Amino acid sequence: MLALVPGSGVCTAERYLQRSKERPAEEPRGAGPFFFIAGTNGAAIVSSYCERRGWRRIYDKQRDDFKLKWCETKSSANYCNFREGKQLMYQIPNDAVLTTKIGLLGSLREYEGVSDKISRGRGPRTLKMEEFIPATFRMDLRTEREAFFATVSNTETQMWICKPSGLNQGRGIFLLKSQEDIRAFRLKLQNMEDSQAGRRALQRQPQPYIVQQYIQNPLLLKGKKFDVRSYLLIACTSPFMVFFRHGYVRLTCNLYDSSSNDPSTHLTNQYVQKKNPLYSQLKEDTVWSMESFNTYVNNKFRVAKGLPWDWVLGTFTKRMQQILTQCFFAVKSKLDRRLGFFDLIGCDFMVDTDFKVWLLEMNCNPALHTNCEVLKEVIPSTLVETLDLTLEIFNKCRLRQRILPLANQREFALLYNELYPPDLVPASRRSNAFNPKRNIKNKNTKLRRSKSGSSKRTPLESPEEAGEGRPRPTTSVLNKKGRTEIGASRRTLHSGSKVKGDAAE
Repeated sequence: MLALVPGSGVCTAERYLQRSKERPAEEPRGAGPFFFIAGTNGAAIVSSYCERRGWRRIYDKQRDDFKLKWCETKSSANYCNFREGKQLMYQIPNDAVLTTKIGLLGSLREYEGVSDKISRGRGPRTLKMEEFIPATFRMDLRTEREAFFATVSNTETQMWICKPSGLNQGRGIFLLKSQEDIRAFRLKLQNMEDSQAGRRALQRQPQPYIVQQYIQNPLLLKGKKFDVRSYLLIACTSPFMVFFRHGYVRLTCNLYDSSSNDPSTHLTNQYVQKKNPLYSQLKEDTVWSMESFNTYVNNKFRVAKGLPWDWVLGTFTKRMQQILTQCFFAVKSKLDRRLGFFDLIGCDFMVDTDFKVWLLEMNCNPALHTNCEVLKEVIPSTLVETLDLTLEIFNKCRLRQRILPLANQREFALLYNELYPPDLVPASRRSNAFNPKRNIKNKNTKLRRSKSGSSKRTPLESPEEAGEGRPRPTTSVLNKKGRTEIGASRRTLHSGSKVKGDAAE
C-alpha cells in the first residue's frame, strides 16, 4: 500500500502535464515493470502511483511489454496483444452492457425477465426496475418510440429528459417540457431515420437516444438540485471481485426551478456547471462530501420525514449497494473475463422528496479531476485504493494464494466475490462501511462487544492479531452509523468444498 497525503492529489494536474511534455528521447528498456497511460483523466494520480512503486512509463502505444495500461478510450488495439495473467488493463472491453444507457437498460430488462421465470417467489427478492429506474423508452426501437409518443400525446404535465445513449458529462441532453417540444423531437427522429437510410453501412451512425421520465420532485439541498456519485469497482473478472465506494455529492449553481430552460439548473455534472456564469464564485459549493450530506439530512429532514439517524450512511448506502449488485448480476454473464481486466465505474443516484432512491446512469471512465477541495480528498484516495486492491488481487491470483482477507481494503465495501458465499467472508473485509468519523488509533485494538452482543474488529486488524488462528465464518450488516456489525455464522468453511458465489446484502 502506498501512503497518500489527504488533499494532496498525489501529483497536481499541472505538474503532470508539464512532465508529460518532457517525453524522454528514448523509450525506457530493460526488465521493467512498465506502465502506459493514454489521456489525462486520472493520469497524474496513476503515474505517481506507478512511479512510487519503481515502475517506468512508456509512451509507445504499440509496445506490449507493459504491466499496466491505463487508457481513457477503448479500442481493439489496446486489447489485441493483452497477455492474461501477466498484465493489467483498465476498462473491461465490453463494459458498454453496463455503462451505456441502452446497454444498461437492455441488461436490466433481460435480467428481470429471466429472474421472474426462475425465482417464482423463491430466494431473495429481485428489485423491479420501476423501483429504481425512471420509466424509460428507447428511441432506436420503433415499437418503443411509438409507445412513447402514444403515452405523451395527451398530457402536458409530465416532463421528460432525452439522453444520447453513449455520451457522458451531460452532453447532448435536453428536456421535453411541452407538446411543441415533443413534436419537434419527433420530427428530429424522423429526419435522423431518413438520413440513416441513405448512409453507407460503414459510416458512423448518430448516437441513439433514450427518453426518460423526469423526476419532478427532487430532494433539494439548500434549494438546489443534486445527485450522488458513487463507485462500482470490478477489481477482477476472473474470479469476479466487485466493490462499492461512496464518492461525493454534486449540486447545481442555480436554485432549482422546474420551468427553467437553463441546463445547469437541471444537470449537476461539473462539465455543465462550469458553463454557468456563477461557477467561479460557487465552485466549492457545487461539490459536497458525504459527511456534509449526511449532516444536512440529519438536521433538516430526519425529524420532519421520520428518518433514522444517519439515513445517508445507513439506509441510503444499503439501497445503493442493493441496486448496484443487481446491475452487476444483470451483466455478470456478459462481461469479458480475463485475469487482468479491471474497471472503475461512476454511478449516479438521485433522491426524491419521498426519499426514494433512483439510479440515473452508470459511466465508464468517470471523471477523476480534482478541481475543488472535496474532490482533492475523494478522488486520489479512491483511485489509489482501486489500484491497491486490483494489484493485490491480481498478484494473489497469479501466485494461487488465498485472496481474502485483503490487506489494502479500506473504504471500498465488497459487494460480490466469486469464491465464497457472503457469510464465509471475513466480515471486517467484506463490508468496511463508509464511516467518516472512524479514527483508528491503534492497529492492535482487540475485539470488543457491542451492545447487541456481536463482536467488532477494526478494519486494519487481521484475524491473527485478534487471537484467531484462521478467519472465522462471519456475517455482517450495516448499522445506522454505517459501521459494520459482525456476528459469528453457524456455517463453516470446509477445506476443499466447492462453494458457489453469492452477493453480499
